Amino acid sequence: MRELLVTYLRPHRKVLVLIAGLLLIQAIANLYLPSLNADIINNGVVTGDTAYILRVGGLMLLLSILLGLASVVTVYFSARTSMRFGREVRGDIFRHVEGFSLSQMHNFGVPSLITRNTNDVQQLQMLVMVGLTMMVLAPITAIGGIFMATRENLQLSALLIVTVPLMIAVIGYMVFKAVPLFRAMQIKIDRVNGVLRENLAGIRVIRAFVRTSHEEERFAEANADLTDTALKVTRLFALIMPTLMLIMNLTIVATIWFGGHLISDGSMPIGNLFAFQSYIMQILFSVMMAVMTMMMVPRAAASAERIQAVLNAVPEIAEPTTALATPLARVGRIELRDVDFRYPGAQDPVLNDVTFTLEPGTTTAIVGGTGSGKSTLVNLLPRLLDVTQGAVLIDGVDVRDIPLEQLWDLFGLVPQRGFLFGGTIGSNVRFGNPEATDEEVWDALTVAQAREFVDLLPEGLDAEIDQGGVNLSGGQRQRLAIARCLVREPLIYLFDDSFSALDYTTDARLRGALAGRTRDRTVVIVAQRVSTIMDADRIVVLDSGRVVGIGVHDELIESCEAYREIVASQVALEDVR
Repeated sequence: MRELLVTYLRPHRKVLVLIAGLLLIQAIANLYLPSLNADIINNGVVTGDTAYILRVGGLMLLLSILLGLASVVTVYFSARTSMRFGREVRGDIFRHVEGFSLSQMHNFGVPSLITRNTNDVQQLQMLVMVGLTMMVLAPITAIGGIFMATRENLQLSALLIVTVPLMIAVIGYMVFKAVPLFRAMQIKIDRVNGVLRENLAGIRVIRAFVRTSHEEERFAEANADLTDTALKVTRLFALIMPTLMLIMNLTIVATIWFGGHLISDGSMPIGNLFAFQSYIMQILFSVMMAVMTMMMVPRAAASAERIQAVLNAVPEIAEPTTALATPLARVGRIELRDVDFRYPGAQDPVLNDVTFTLEPGTTTAIVGGTGSGKSTLVNLLPRLLDVTQGAVLIDGVDVRDIPLEQLWDLFGLVPQRGFLFGGTIGSNVRFGNPEATDEEVWDALTVAQAREFVDLLPEGLDAEIDQGGVNLSGGQRQRLAIARCLVREPLIYLFDDSFSALDYTTDARLRGALAGRTRDRTVVIVAQRVSTIMDADRIVVLDSGRVVGIGVHDELIESCEAYREIVASQVALEDVR
């Protein structure tokens, strides 16, 4: 946690110095006021000197006003600094996560990453806010109060020898017990978020299989687990606060008891007793403020560990260390050389010894059974994943040597699940090219066979799209995703089973329109339907991560058993020969 705080608070050094100075002024004023109060009692009230009372009282009033102004300014700058701290940490987490590979995203988990960038950052932000005031003011006031109390009466100061160590021991016990509980709480918050996210995303499946009660039980279990841990923390603090209050009240009673005896035998003026009692209150309240802050430290420390784990994770998809010797040719020729890929922790590779070439101006289809590695292969081309062995080359250059943005600029990707962003149809299509004109957007929609349903919407391109495109059908989402790719006009098109939600007629019209649009580009299509890939210039057949056949449809029908099985599972062989 210390490393995180130092890193993000260092740019605010000047403001921190200002806050520290204001807090020092407040501490000095707070420590000086009881002494002035004692002077008024001893030299004004007892002697009846009204002028002295007014003069010293006026000074106390002036100090109080300055103290109030300093407090307002301190809180303002503390709040501003803590808000900026939170903004910068959240921004860095977001930017860092943007560089994660798909496997790293899966390892951390989406619910956990969301919690770390919201709840965990908020815990640290609150600590900074309170710490900038409490953590500086409390020790200065406590140490200064001990010095001033000793100055008022040495005998009564002996009470502090018992009181302060006792309170410190209580605080230490609290921290020791609370840290593991807060760590567990953050993990259990992740679990609650994960169950909730799954239920919201899969609500149709849950209802279709009549599993609502089961999911309610699953959420109740995660919720109860979090509640139990939170109750343990609450019980811990419920015991600590009354204990500290008891120590404080007993100290005040002892001060009045022993102080009264000292006054009665003339060893101590009455004003000094009031001042001593004020200092005791300041010392104990300083300890109480420290306790309130320390109550936040264990949870903030647990949150800091989780945030640091994200920030310290080295993105697997890293920028190349050296610049390209020559500019990329931008022809679009892709070569896979002896490519292997294995997910972290997996025993068997997903892809094994994959070698073939994708030529510009051709359409290459990739087919295979479920789990054969088709989508993984597509993700290797734009380097969303890195090969375990071998190499992927574009125009003769290893993709690991190409700057990421320059590499991604070559591709247009249409995933199987056409994800759309909250906004309008126009903004979603322009996500592929923010500078696209309305004519270019309509042209892309026409090629993608989406214009027919967009024309029916009263708002046209300004029709609202809910987050994820949930207010559209699966086929409509896929067609808008294809239009988003087309308006980008990339050098290489990747269609990852992105025609699966289309009917056969729309599929055929779309492929016909795409053929003219992508004639001089490199096109890769992952598909399950034989009708979608029959006319491809070349078909690559994968089986258990290996290439078992490459050729055109008629050749593979004759030579590749795996391809014949795929075709036979959909249509009669005699219909496609």
